[in-house]
Amino acid sequence: MYKRVLIVVSLSQIFGGAGLAAGITVGALLAQQMLGTDAFAGLPSALFTLGSAGAAFIVGRLSQRYGRRIGLATGFITGGLGAIGVVIAALINSVFLLFASLLVYGAGTATNLQARYAGTDLANNKQRATAISTTMVMTTFGAVAGPNLVDVMGKFALSIGIPSLAGPFILSAIAFILAGLVLFIMLRPDPLLLAKSIEAHQHQIVSGKALHHAPPLMNKKGIIVGAVVMILTQIVMVAIMTMTPIHMQHHGHSLGAVGIVIGFHVGAMYLPSLVTGILVDKIGRTAMSIAAGVILLFAGLIAAYAPSDSMFMLIVALSLLGIGWNFGLISGTAQIVDATEPSTRAKIQGTIDVFIALAGASGGALSGMIVANSSYATLSLTGGLLSLLLIPVIIWYRQAK
Repeated sequence: MYKRVLIVVSLSQIFGGAGLAAGITVGALLAQQMLGTDAFAGLPSALFTLGSAGAAFIVGRLSQRYGRRIGLATGFITGGLGAIGVVIAALINSVFLLFASLLVYGAGTATNLQARYAGTDLANNKQRATAISTTMVMTTFGAVAGPNLVDVMGKFALSIGIPSLAGPFILSAIAFILAGLVLFIMLRPDPLLLAKSIEAHQHQIVSGKALHHAPPLMNKKGIIVGAVVMILTQIVMVAIMTMTPIHMQHHGHSLGAVGIVIGFHVGAMYLPSLVTGILVDKIGRTAMSIAAGVILLFAGLIAAYAPSDSMFMLIVALSLLGIGWNFGLISGTAQIVDATEPSTRAKIQGTIDVFIALAGASGGALSGMIVANSSYATLSLTGGLLSLLLIPVIIWYRQAK
């Protein structure tokens, strides 16, 4: 069952990855075009990330009560409807509808992240990070293809009378809805419901005395540390990533070049999962969390000081940004799963993903303001330095154990 769940979730993640790529690649450019200013170009990222916060809470609660199948399928299909709304907003040039639709589109982003937990429900403690990695690797296929289809989808959109920047959201709508249908049809029996049944059965066969002396079901310090690691890496990644397309456009790079750089970035967010999960399971959650902070620092430094017309250096910086995020997300997620039990796991995971999403929304919203009032270099340097906060958090946790 563990292997079957991984296969089904991985299949859905291929579509989910393609769905999330549109907002990352052209969301800021679409807002800039419709609003006529850079100052609010970070708003799309902030809005769909804010929407993902509400969706993470709802998907977590739905999953806890009805299982992963219902929770995840609902989230993906809702995200697809949001992408359709973005396309309509661009067609009728409605900023209000654009912002409302981006909030709903965020449900797909939240669900794409929540799906990583489904693979861990039936995994033992030496398989959890590897299970997370497996589903994230499959996200790579869609997530890398999405940005590189920007030009193709833009031309297709123009051919049917829709603004070119709305084209990638057509792909998002189809991809998110397909991801939801895959989970709804194929994720049977539900892994979380099965894990809860196993947990209940184990409790029944434990004697009253043994149960009385059983260890606590939650490790609160572990939950805090896992959450902080994911929140900090999310802020840094979203802030720098959001303004990179605007920065590139200002320095003469084409939309195709933007797609390539973001494609490398998204690939680096997910492809390292081939080995990240194994490393997290083998050398430990804390070591990989520290590595995440160091890599994000280098990403910020390179983005800040690289020549603005150097596409190669931007690819290096954004690739490191993706790798640092990957290390932080997988090590933090594994820490959360270690610290929780099936009976409360989905609810806690959903709540934590709310804070992660809100952190990303803050990073996205502030990024445009920082660049408008200072520079892309200032934003990148600030993000890199912020990532170093991971190290004292890890030291506190190690001392508290």
